[in-house]
Amino acid sequence: MNLKRVVVTGLGSLTPIGNDTATTWQAMLDGVSGAGPITRFDTTDFKCKIACEVKGFDPTNFFDRKEIRKLDLFSQYGLVASEEAIKDSGLDDEKVNRTRVGVIWGSGNGGVLSFQEEVSEFERQGRKPRFSPFFCTRMISNICAGLISIRHGYQGPNYCTVAACASSAAAISDAFNLLRLGKADVIIAGGSEAAVAECSIGGFGSMQALSCRNDDPATASRPYDKDRDGFVLAEGAGALVLEELEHALRRGAKIYAELTGCGLSADAFHITASHPEGQGAYEAMRQAVEESGMALEDVDHINTHGTSTPIGDISEPKAIARLFGKHAKEINLNSTKSMTGHLLGAAGSIEAIATILTIKNGIIPPTINHFTDDPNIEPLDFTFNKAVKRDVRFALSNAFGFGGHNVSLAFRKFD
Repeated sequence: MNLKRVVVTGLGSLTPIGNDTATTWQAMLDGVSGAGPITRFDTTDFKCKIACEVKGFDPTNFFDRKEIRKLDLFSQYGLVASEEAIKDSGLDDEKVNRTRVGVIWGSGNGGVLSFQEEVSEFERQGRKPRFSPFFCTRMISNICAGLISIRHGYQGPNYCTVAACASSAAAISDAFNLLRLGKADVIIAGGSEAAVAECSIGGFGSMQALSCRNDDPATASRPYDKDRDGFVLAEGAGALVLEELEHALRRGAKIYAELTGCGLSADAFHITASHPEGQGAYEAMRQAVEESGMALEDVDHINTHGTSTPIGDISEPKAIARLFGKHAKEINLNSTKSMTGHLLGAAGSIEAIATILTIKNGIIPPTINHFTDDPNIEPLDFTFNKAVKRDVRFALSNAFGFGGHNVSLAFRKFD
């Protein structure tokens, strides 16, 4: 079969460190932390009181008040990020064949805020069934994919991927495969989350997964540091316009990078903990490089999953060291979660965008908040604390999720 080539022609971001892609990227290069005290609710009774919230977002700048009532915050974020990506790509909805433009969107939680609010109101009203007619459509995880297609009239493949914190990376992988097979010309792929809520902070907190460095939130997310104590919950969205190469060339689109391979695997080990030897991560990265037709020695950079958790930060570098051998020390690794926090199902899309911009601009954002080496972590180059200029021609972006879901995306400089 003659598989088609897939390129990236548009980017959109809404993150705790920037409300668009340019601002987010510059904040990454500057090593800015998006963490701070939670403002959404009273944290008095919560052990964890910090998160990476989106800042200065006013939905009335994008939607009328009637529309806002129908949209959970995760859908608002997704619509805004996808709008930026589509505009950035130069796509003209009036000129494209809309039956061949799709949307594949990832979210691990969907409308968790709407769910919490509606159930809380149900209890306050003495359990009287007075639910909003928009409750179900605000809550379901797939609704953002549908909303993006409705807004633009896109009638191609349309669905949601749910793979916990690998959800949006899985969306990008699915889009890649459909485009390669000629099932569509363009697919908007990415993910969004808005899970800074009592139920999420309480739930992840009870698992002891969250950092509780409440007195110094800016340094709370510290991947690969000896004193890391968990991830910092974050929110936002990331969107990529993925396009079949010939379609992009015909319309004169700018091309950021080429998506050349995707690896998917399962740890088959534990509901939350990663495989101690990083077996699933190893297999996903191996597949992504092999599918790209590249050698392991061609990899210049990996945007790691790097969540700042005690176990996960050990297993992923183990997998990298085992897969790449001596070359592992020549790869610039980083974790942009040190700045953005962990966007859960949206993390993979934001980190894919960072990887693409690293390739495009020849500079690798740092892993900030490194103070003390951990002797249990492979001694690799994690690009600690300061951005590094480097010509990056081939790079991976990793995303792993609860349940043992692993996705590795391979991007190459477009020639």
